Amino acid sequence: MSRIPRLIGYGFMAAAALLAAVMKKEGVETVGPLPAVAVALFLGMVGVMLVFTDLMVRGLYAQVDTAKRSEEEGERSERD
Repeated sequence: MSRIPRLIGYGFMAAAALLAAVMKKEGVETVGPLPAVAVALFLGMVGVMLVFTDLMVRGLYAQVDTAKRSEEEGERSERD
């Protein structure tokens, strides 16, 4: 499983934080036709979704792997 989606999510969250810092310091109000606040919120939201989704899927795979291992060990002990 690749960690690239999680790293992209972290990048989006960092970009949102950087945009918020620039908005506060420089007074940036728009990014293209969109308000800068909307862009920062969207980037942060997508970043958090990517990170949490990746972590949840990794946790699910770990649980499935653990269940398979315990099932295999149970079958081995029944044979012996």
